[in-house]
Amino acid sequence: MRAKQPPPSTPKLLSGGNPQIPKGDGDAPVQAYIAAMPAWKQSVGRTLDALISEAVPGVRKAVKWNSPFYGAPQQEGWFLSFHCFARYVKVAFFQGAALRPPPPEPSRHAHVRYFHLHEADSIDPAQFSDWVRQASQLPGEKM
Repeated sequence: MRAKQPPPSTPKLLSGGNPQIPKGDGDAPVQAYIAAMPAWKQSVGRTLDALISEAVPGVRKAVKWNSPFYGAPQQEGWFLSFHCFARYVKVAFFQGAALRPPPPEPSRHAHVRYFHLHEADSIDPAQFSDWVRQASQLPGEKM
């Protein structure tokens, strides 16, 4: 008689609904993070990942600290990350203050700017892709 197999494990959601995904380099951990994003946030994650991948061919990806990170292919460091919160998805541009126009949300760190996406928000693909292209050409943040 076969022992029952445990049900497939689903990632734990941390406070605010952020998926707890093991650290890892490459597309697979990022796709696992996106698949675990709750409700409407999963669609936002797929859209962000697609726009970033299209704007920066060969973009490097990783999951660190339960968030996807993106880096320019020929540079060290990271230019962008996103994270789920209870009411929105926060996109962090690590050198966002240098982008023109800068993303709308300030940070306590002078060089970081944020872009928040709430459930009813839409993404302007042209503006977001422009920020991504600009950010990918700046020095990456080493973490």
